Amino acid sequence: MTVPVPADLDLQRLLSMAEGVLDSVQDVFIDGLGAPSAVSKIGDDFATHVDLSLERRIGAELQELTGIEVHGEEFGGPPSEAGTVWILDPIDGTYNYSVGLPMAAMLLSLAIEGEPVIGVTRLPILNQSYAAVVGESFTVNGEPGTPLVDTALSSAVIGCGSYNARGGGRYSGAARAELYRMLSYRARRMRMTGSTGADLAYVAAGIFGGAVSFSRHAWDNAAGVALIRAAGGIATDVHGHPWRVGSRSMVAGDERLHEELLTVVAQSGVPDRRTNESKVEQ
Repeated sequence: MTVPVPADLDLQRLLSMAEGVLDSVQDVFIDGLGAPSAVSKIGDDFATHVDLSLERRIGAELQELTGIEVHGEEFGGPPSEAGTVWILDPIDGTYNYSVGLPMAAMLLSLAIEGEPVIGVTRLPILNQSYAAVVGESFTVNGEPGTPLVDTALSSAVIGCGSYNARGGGRYSGAARAELYRMLSYRARRMRMTGSTGADLAYVAAGIFGGAVSFSRHAWDNAAGVALIRAAGGIATDVHGHPWRVGSRSMVAGDERLHEELLTVVAQSGVPDRRTNESKVEQ
């Protein structure tokens, strides 16, 4: 995707500032591993005190340094689908984090008019870092990343979002289970990490061939979309519409694998084509 970047925005400078802010809180993230629930949210979702303190600190420092407002998972902020805004998830994979699993990430992106142009994904406990400016740069642990090459689904590892087979919603748990069942016949391996951000970063880095997620939250997906596009990959919703803030699902991979994934998604019956998922949520 191409989005006009305002002339007064130096994206590489903004990326450097963002990485500096995340550098400054990595020890807090690592030291808090195992933190219990502090705030209950919808269903069985929750936030720890580390989620809350990190979002306050990162958000305040980013806005002070860059003059750009921040939309975070825990405290919200300005609309994330319009204008120029940072989108922050201080801990992606909170359940993993709370029980002491290291597969948890800090996710930060800059979106312009709903299109992610900067993405940073940190897995501090694993000492892994991914950063990108779409159309300009993509790095893995500070080194230039390798552009994605076409991969067959039959030889790829596919990241799958968490789900409850009894769940309802736009894409029911039963429909997701059927999709993952069908993918298990076609893909080399399936993996459920519990962190959408990690899944998408691993797609960008070529560790996973692709990923499917039904998270509708921009803070889960925007950073990974920027990484994948910067690495030469494709990120859409389940209907094949280019992903943007407001999309309610995610299918990602290199060009060939993405097409194969969309074929399996359609065969599974997951997409409800009576809905226009690419419409931004208000």
